Parts: sequence; C-alpha cells; structure tokens
Amino acid sequence: MAPSLHSRPFLLLFVLLSLSILCMRSLDASEPYLTLDYYASSCPSVLEIVRKEMECAVLSDPRNAAFILRLHFHDCFVQGCDGSVLLDDTITLQGEKKASININSLDGFRLIDRIKNKLESECPGIVSCADILTVAARDAVILVGGPYWDVPLGRKDSTTANYDLATANLPAANEDLLSIISKFLYQGLSVTDVVALSGAHTIGMARCENFRARIYGDFQGTSGYNPVSNTYLSNLKSICPATGGGEDNTAGMDYVTPNYFDNSFYHLLLKGEGLLNSDQELYSSLFGIQTKGLVKKYAEDSLAFFQQFSDSMVKLGNITNADSFSTGEVRKNCRFVNT
Repeated sequence: MAPSLHSRPFLLLFVLLSLSILCMRSLDASEPYLTLDYYASSCPSVLEIVRKEMECAVLSDPRNAAFILRLHFHDCFVQGCDGSVLLDDTITLQGEKKASININSLDGFRLIDRIKNKLESECPGIVSCADILTVAARDAVILVGGPYWDVPLGRKDSTTANYDLATANLPAANEDLLSIISKFLYQGLSVTDVVALSGAHTIGMARCENFRARIYGDFQGTSGYNPVSNTYLSNLKSICPATGGGEDNTAGMDYVTPNYFDNSFYHLLLKGEGLLNSDQELYSSLFGIQTKGLVKKYAEDSLAFFQQFSDSMVKLGNITNADSFSTGEVRKNCRFVNT
C-alpha cells in the first residue's frame, strides 16, 4: 500500500532527518584502520582459539550462538565496537549491562571470559576483548549454518561505558520503523543493513515482556486470521499471559528453525507472524516501501540474504570508537578496566 497524501509530509521529514544524521556522521574523524592480518605475528593462533571455544559452546547449547551475536550488536551500537558492553559496574564506572534494554536480555559474558582466558595464556596482553567478541559473533553464525565473512581486526577496548547511550541508541522490541531506521543511519548503516541485520532474529529467543504488546495487539491483523497463525498465536498467549507475570518466559523469534541460521525469519514476516513488533514493521509498516521489498527479496533468495548479511556484519563491526584508539587498551579481564 502506498503512503497516503497525509503521510507524505512525514516521509519528507524523515528524509531530511536522515540527511542531517548522515551529515553529522560525516563530520566524525576518519575511522581508525582495521586489518585482516593484525595479529598475524603477535598472536597467530587467535582465530583458531576463538573458533574452538565457540564450537564447544554452541555444541553444548545452540543458544550460545544467538547470545554472542546479540552481545556484539549491543556493543557496537554504543560507542562503537569497543567491548564497553562487557564491563561490570564498579565504584567508579557504571556499565551498560543494567540499562533497561540490556538487563535480562544479554548473555554470553562467561563464554567471552573463557575465550579471553585462553588467549591470555597463549598471547598475554595482545588480543582485545572487542576483537574477541567480533570474531566470536562471526563464528557463532557459521556454527549454526550461516555465512562466513572476513573480520578486520585491531580494535582497542574502551576504558569507559555509557549506560545512557545503551538506552538511547539500541532499537527496542516495540519501536516503530522510522525510529529504528534513524538509529541505524546514525551508526552509518543503511536501510538495507536494517533489514539484513534484523535477519539475525532467525536464531534466538525473545522474552515475554518484549512480545506481549505484539501478540495482544495487531498480530491477528498482520497474520490475516488464518488457522495456522491463530494456533501459533494461541501458543504464544499460553507462554505470555496478558497480565499476571511471565515476563521471563521465552519464545523463538523464528519458531520454524530457531537454532538454524536461514531465511525462515523473512517467510514469517511475509505471513505477518513476526514475533516482535520491530521485526514485523519491516514488512507491514506504512513507511516500509523499501524494507518490504527487501523482506520479499531475502525470503525468495537465501543466497542474497547471506551475502548482504555478511556485508552488513562487516559494516557493523567497523563501527569503531575513535577515542578508544588513543585512550583505549587491551584489557586483561574483559569485565574490568586495567589498573
């Protein structure tokens, strides 16, 4: 459905907002240089160590793949990919873990600790936590059937975190499409990146509190009241009651293949069965002219999705914190700034 005449002023406003965001981003200092062979001489076994630890973790619990992928995304959208999300609260530092959008949502910290300990034994003081998380996210995707991509390396770990930016920068489960797109544009990512990176929801679970508004809201409207969708909806409502608790109950964001990285997620959006409002908006929003076309494309062509997802993940990983390259460090423990 094309936007109405009444919606066109909002589209114009959004275009102007997008341009202003891109202009602001263009004023930033040049991005620090990352390279594929950064650890070639200083820690040549880094990729093998990360891969082996990730293989063990995903084999023991496939959910670890989604945990690490989400952790990487939440890191990069706050101060760039600098490992700030890994920092614990201390007397002198407020971390990002307890921000409303992160608390009860993030996992995988102990896995990153385990990888870091292995690397500190092999190459002490060399490999940053930010790089570990970026490589681990790539390996996580591969291990559940997703695509490969080369990971540029050389990030430093921040000595700061930003609790407020975590809430401001990260898209929320019930956020509208224009707001989500604006947050991606601010990071230097495109509308295409929005749709491709949302495909990460082909693995992983969502908590009841993040999909309650969706299933008791417009779910039936987008899914067309068909019997199969109604059965699925009834199951979701049994997991997530309208009132009276259940916030920590979970459901797969892709109920067809929740532990396998494929394009099934986009098929669910075509059927109006996206679990999160922010996901279904990609296809059903009045303003989703471009996003709707991309959802159709990736549903029809898994190779196109894999290629774009790989490209978009490289862009995500290249969101760097310029300050960390001058004031940053390689943490000995990913949870704490060096003393």
